Amino acid sequence: MLSSVVNSRPKPREAIGCYAHSSLLLHATVSPSTAALMDLPAKCCKQKTYGIANSFRCNTYKKQGGGAPSPLGVSTLPPSAALFQAPAHRSFFLRLPLSRLDATIWCSMIPADTQLSTANRPRVGIPWRTSQEERDGTRNKLDFYFRAVRKAGAEPQEVSLEQSPEQLRRQLAELDAFVLPGSPADVDPSRYCASRHPKTITLDPKRDKMDEAILAHAFDSGKPVLAICYGCQILNVHLKGTLIQDIPEVRPGRPNAVPHGTTDLAVGAKSGDQSHDAAITPGTLLAKLSGSSAAHINSSHHQAIDQPGEKLRVAAQSPDGIIEAVEWTGDSNWIVGVQWHPERMPDDPFAQRLFQDFVSAAKRAHAAVAHKT
Repeated sequence: MLSSVVNSRPKPREAIGCYAHSSLLLHATVSPSTAALMDLPAKCCKQKTYGIANSFRCNTYKKQGGGAPSPLGVSTLPPSAALFQAPAHRSFFLRLPLSRLDATIWCSMIPADTQLSTANRPRVGIPWRTSQEERDGTRNKLDFYFRAVRKAGAEPQEVSLEQSPEQLRRQLAELDAFVLPGSPADVDPSRYCASRHPKTITLDPKRDKMDEAILAHAFDSGKPVLAICYGCQILNVHLKGTLIQDIPEVRPGRPNAVPHGTTDLAVGAKSGDQSHDAAITPGTLLAKLSGSSAAHINSSHHQAIDQPGEKLRVAAQSPDGIIEAVEWTGDSNWIVGVQWHPERMPDDPFAQRLFQDFVSAAKRAHAAVAHKT
């Protein structure tokens, strides 16, 4: 019976009393109505007051003196703890041994449900992948990014492509960092002064405009950016770089060719994410995060960086020389672009560390803003 009490999980909106009884640590769950009549601590070591109807645990409250032995034989509880004689709780405390009068009540300031503690998490803005997906409410691929950001310890927020400039300005000011996701669309070649290749089929002007606005804000305010696939490409264009508009057609005879996307595959071949190795540039952030000079990555793109943008350092390349990642070197701001999809590699340690380091940078940016205010 005691083991079942000790191991029982607290129910929502019930007060939790945790009493040290000799060498036995006993967790008792009581209803709010019962707890309200008990002498449970209202304040803890940091003098924070908690509503008795809310779940709490206290690990520093010192109960001095205790009470007289109750009919249950428990001297460490306050006198009103005799209320535990209620039938629903009678078996919890029957015939427990007596202990010292100055027992310690251990409590914790951490809420029972840590998922509710999102107020202090950095806020990461993620624009919709395409205008069409936002109109249709299609978010199956967008949610990969949301899950990866939450897992790394931040709170993702949608950034609508349909906002007015003033609405966007207000939202960007409230966010701490940004993930620029992939997209089935291509960056408009006119943005890097190139004519449109026949394989550059789908354009999304609203997404282009959104990412340019986010990048301008991030560079101006010192907020971190993790740019993925399409996001990596428009990061490069934003910094006056250029793109290969179709890898198989523009670079058909590249040595050591590897498949980067469905356009690299033979007719009838299985579509979906491809995979290949990438060489990591020594001395880069990605080299530190990967802990290696190489990584195995997924791949789902037909365009890629051609000429890197201003103050972007190549951080990874595939065996056929295609640029797979870039890092900003203009100042200390955390801005990284990767051509692969780490959000779709949730169990990969390198992908996990990439998101974790990004979120750490977002926390620093959040703290810096809080310090200024």
